[in-house]
Order: sequence, then structure tokens, then C-alpha cells
Amino acid sequence: MKILRTPDSRFQNLPDYPFEPNYVTIGDNLRLHYVDHGPREGQLVIMMHGEPSWSFLYRHMITTVAAAGYRVIAPDLIGFGKSDKPAETSDYSYSRHVEWMTEWFMKLDVSDAVLFCQDWGGLLGLRLVSSFPERFAGVIAANTGLPTGEGTPSEAFLAWQKYSQTVPEFPVGNIINGATVTDLSPDIIAAYDAPYPNESYKAGARIFPALVPTSQVQDGAVENQKAWEVLAQFEKPFLTCFSDEDPVTGGDEKHFKRNIQGAKTQPHEIVEGGGHFLQEDVHAELSQIIIDFMKAL
Repeated sequence: MKILRTPDSRFQNLPDYPFEPNYVTIGDNLRLHYVDHGPREGQLVIMMHGEPSWSFLYRHMITTVAAAGYRVIAPDLIGFGKSDKPAETSDYSYSRHVEWMTEWFMKLDVSDAVLFCQDWGGLLGLRLVSSFPERFAGVIAANTGLPTGEGTPSEAFLAWQKYSQTVPEFPVGNIINGATVTDLSPDIIAAYDAPYPNESYKAGARIFPALVPTSQVQDGAVENQKAWEVLAQFEKPFLTCFSDEDPVTGGDEKHFKRNIQGAKTQPHEIVEGGGHFLQEDVHAELSQIIIDFMKAL
């Protein structure tokens, strides 16, 4: 496996991202980066990003939630952010991502954690919850899902999937900007482009949409069905806070609310003014939702 590593110089002077890097080595000598911010004695919040973002997406929320007394960990998935990037699209699979994040999770020896997940952060993070429910105190799900290949994907998702596999140059920063309500400034767009000096670094970002199970025989579909069976019995608090302007995941919150025991009594809400990457649009509101959730545990 050929592994690419983004030069540190690409991450200098990023706006509102002052966090010291932390690394663990997993899998085939892959270096995985994560932010670890806030008091070590504080209860843990794990913020997991998706496609094609990285922990920079959570910069405001990390700062706010940590200032409220909680320890925040935000990993960069393999292929994203400051983490290593296998160079071939064939190096990536749903199952392999689960294995990578499980190894990271166990190396950190996580316990009593609350997961905040969005996009692929849910497809991977909820698999961690289903594998280790005893290590989680609760879950907050935003604009995400856990697909089993049943049903028909939305037209918006199918269009995104086709675009991701055919566009000659994969414009990461502009993709993020196009999926927010807020018009991101050039320096923010550049920060989302920072992990990728050129197209050769984007194999993970490009292939991710094709890894979402859209049939029941696709990698991850059967495992996700089994994960739903575990999550259905998850009695700890499970809150949804989807946004109101996301054509890809809009309405998917109903699956969590209907099927997970711990979601039955939670004050679910649709957050107004947020696109798919609602962390950019409504980060103050999301931070407060997390803080209130933690206080109620």
C-alpha cells in the first residue's frame, strides 16, 4: 500500500484551528490524527466528521464544548485531514474504515463517551456504538444515517455519487461550500483543501460516496443491519438534531426516532438555517445542544 502524508506546512495558520496534533499508528502503519482538547477530567465528547471534510469542520464546536468543561476528541478519518492517505481508491472499503476506527478507538481506551456524528461520522461512529455500547453514555446524530442497502436512495444522493466518481478534479473546498447555507470565505474553503496538495491525495475523499451501501449485497450492508439490531436496544439517550436544508439526509432522522429505544424520550429538533454541513452554519446552536445533552446525562 502506497501511503501519502500531507506536509505539515499545508496546515499552518488555519483560521480558528489552534489545536495541537495527536497521532496513533494503526493498521498497515497508518498514522491517524485527532484533536484532543479540553480538561482531561471532563466527560468525553467524540465528534466524528464525514465526506469530504475533516476535524476542521468542528473547530468552533470543539472550542465551545471544551470551554464548558468537557473533553473533546475529533479524529480525522484515514484519507482525510492530517491523517495518512492511502493512494489508491482500492485501498478503501467500508469494512476497512470500520476496522481502522475501531483500532483507533480501542487504542484510546474510550469509555463513558458521547458521540456526535454527521455524514460518514455516523456510518462509522454508530458502528462503534453498536460494537461497544457499554463504552458510550449517549449519542447525538446530525444529518447522517446507517444504510443497509434497502429502499431507493434519494435523487440528491445519487447525483452526488455520480458526480464524485466522474468529475475530473474533485473540488473539496467548493463541495463543502456548496453544501452549506453560509457562503464560506476563501480562507475557510482553502482550509478544507489544505489536506490535498494535488489530486493524488484524494483517493479516499473521491471513493467515499461509492462506498455507501445502496444494495443489500454491498460491503457493510449486512453488518449495518446487525448494528441496527443492537442500536434498537440502546437505552441510553439518543438525540437527533438534523438541519432543515439538507436534501441528502432530510427525513432520515425518523429512522432513529422510530427504531432506537434511547431516542423515545429525547427532545429531538430540526435545526433551522443549516445545510448538510450544519457545523458551519449553526455551530453555536449545535454546541449548546451538546452542552445541554451532557448536563442532562
